[in-house]
Amino acid sequence: MWIKWLPWRFLLRHLARSHGFTDPLFLFNRLSRFAKPSKVVVPLELLRTAALLHARGLINSQAIQHNLDWVWPYWVERQFNPKDTSFIPRAFSLTHINLTHRNWTAIGKGGLGDMPIVDPHGLLTPLFDGWSLDSWLLTEEGVSFAPSRLYSVKQSLRFEPDMTVETRSEIDGLFLTSFAGVVTDGNRVACKMRLGTNAGPGSRLIISLRPYNPEGVSFIHRISADDEGRSWVVNGKERVIFNFSPEKQIFCDYERGDVYSFLKKDSPGGEGVKCDVGMATAAAFFSPREGKEIEATIPIKAGGGNSGGKKRYFSISDFRKNQTSIPAFSVENAKIRFLYESSLHAVLLLSSEDIYAGPFTYKNFWFRDAVFILYSLLCYGLSGIVKEKLEKFFKKQTPGGYFLSQNGEWDSNGQVLWLMKKITEIDSSAAPPQAWKPVVRKGARWIKNKRTKGKGKTPHSGLMPAGFSAEHLGPNDYYYWDDFWSLAGFKAASELMDAFGDKKAKNEFEEEAERLSSAIDVSLKRCSRRLGSKAMPASPYRRLDSGSVGSLVCGYPLFLWAADDSRLLATADYLFDNCRVNGGFFHDMSHSGINPYLTLHLAQVLMRAQDPRFEELIEAVQSLASPTGQWPEAVHPATGGGCMGDGQHTWAAAEWLLILRNSFLREEGGNRLVLCSGITKSFYRRERRFSFGPAPTAFGPVSIFAEVTSDRVKISWEACWRKTPSIEVSIPGGGSLKAKESQNHLEFALKEEQ
Repeated sequence: MWIKWLPWRFLLRHLARSHGFTDPLFLFNRLSRFAKPSKVVVPLELLRTAALLHARGLINSQAIQHNLDWVWPYWVERQFNPKDTSFIPRAFSLTHINLTHRNWTAIGKGGLGDMPIVDPHGLLTPLFDGWSLDSWLLTEEGVSFAPSRLYSVKQSLRFEPDMTVETRSEIDGLFLTSFAGVVTDGNRVACKMRLGTNAGPGSRLIISLRPYNPEGVSFIHRISADDEGRSWVVNGKERVIFNFSPEKQIFCDYERGDVYSFLKKDSPGGEGVKCDVGMATAAAFFSPREGKEIEATIPIKAGGGNSGGKKRYFSISDFRKNQTSIPAFSVENAKIRFLYESSLHAVLLLSSEDIYAGPFTYKNFWFRDAVFILYSLLCYGLSGIVKEKLEKFFKKQTPGGYFLSQNGEWDSNGQVLWLMKKITEIDSSAAPPQAWKPVVRKGARWIKNKRTKGKGKTPHSGLMPAGFSAEHLGPNDYYYWDDFWSLAGFKAASELMDAFGDKKAKNEFEEEAERLSSAIDVSLKRCSRRLGSKAMPASPYRRLDSGSVGSLVCGYPLFLWAADDSRLLATADYLFDNCRVNGGFFHDMSHSGINPYLTLHLAQVLMRAQDPRFEELIEAVQSLASPTGQWPEAVHPATGGGCMGDGQHTWAAAEWLLILRNSFLREEGGNRLVLCSGITKSFYRRERRFSFGPAPTAFGPVSIFAEVTSDRVKISWEACWRKTPSIEVSIPGGGSLKAKESQNHLEFALKEEQ
């Protein structure tokens, strides 16, 4: 690299010292010592995301703190309020970022890449990473209120006929209700906001154009109204169209201040505004109309798309109803039903075009997120979608065999190969096509060539190289997460090659799996001696910490180890006893919050082991869901809002679907099917009847039915077997029973204390 050239090193050092700065090369050298040497220090995608986030954060620091008379998004109103639990001092923070309420809900159509989002108090951002629309109320008595300044509002998500977020704000008996959704007209797509109120004729509904979104400032330099005042043109290109002409409009630039300050004043309307700073605002006033809602429509896309000149956008709700392969889920508990539907809709929406970990901050492709998301769809009968997306993965495979989304991640190959094998197991029609063969061979040999050399000379001998792995595990290191995924990749490749009839390649990858498994065992034995515990650290060089959660992958979802493996259970015990806050798994690394999907990983491991503590974890995640049934990547333990990542995390929704499915049925080994191991006593005490299915399994589609009385629970099942498994019904608190070959139901006595 050019940085190693002596003249450049000298010039950089001299320039820094001459201006009183610390030598940057000295700092970089010191920083690198916290991590193990790796060819890739950090992926460009992460650097790009962080740079954008902090660039906006720097702008936020200049725009917000000395303009607190403005109406800001909900997170600012709370995070900058010294009397609020969300308050964060800003003294030495160069950037001001949303760290307390990273929550939002995507609305949209299938096939629509850029989806509008709605924040917890109804702020609508119709265009990706753009400006927003807010709704306010001005009463006849001259009292105004903005939802973002209220401590709480009521928000809900509707699925029919399309995904719509309803936000109801109320104060002193007056309410303001906003509805946000996406509508289509042919191949034209638009975002629509509708407003209603119970305020009298003398009040005014106000739609305001805001130069920000849930991450912070998003510049508006110019707003102009058309001749009739029925629409705004924003920055010379985007439009906001009203269904009625406003009675009055106000436009302000940054120097004049926020339009909110002029709602009660007799301010001139004007036809628009220009603002060099990029903080222009506007407000349109409407009288409430009996039986009619005030609407604002923002065109998103028109035409474009496929080779035929049109792109097909579709209702997720319609798609959901038309997919008869999706298991039916019948329970009396309204919240559990809602979380099932909201999670399913979220995963379908955010994988309808490409597969995204979230609609905003994480709107890019990562193999890790994509594999978990597709696995959830596979387990819910949508193998056609999974195969279609999987074949797009092949285009991302380099000539050397690396499945590349972010350079430096060593888990992707194992994950893709594992998913390929899962498809052939669960989908009876998915015998691996011959076109997969070179993809599998190259992918597995890439893992083979990537492993470190040496037989036991170092704690990482034979393991995957140092890297940043799952990003949230800490500085670059030799992470067991990568090793377990690679081991699963070898095993999958061996079985797939056997199906292709290539015995030589099958034996090659089987032997590689044995070598890697042996290297992992040797490394873990060294760790056990060093730490005095069977619990697995994140890497051979780490002590036990919250990063150990990555090592659980050998138990879930990979099922590489038996459910009662002492190393796996010791790790789960450590994490449960030392890394929980408010009942959920708290991850110190990067996330610094309660992580819903990692909490569910821990719950899956405990559920397999018939450890009743898994119920606490599931209930903790359920309580962390937003009113619209979404989870951020990590949750602030004090505010209950998102503190890390995207405000709607697709991986979290996928994990909720997966633990629900595995609670009713899961495969163990090659011939066991375990039923109802997650149907807890608190669940069946509340429910008289519940059912799930038919759900695809490696043995064929299966439906589960339960009937509960005061002292007994009866579990029955129906199936269309491709191969007959050994069936075990395991009711937490009720015991385990193995079914005879001719049986299709079992009954359990419930103890009095239950």
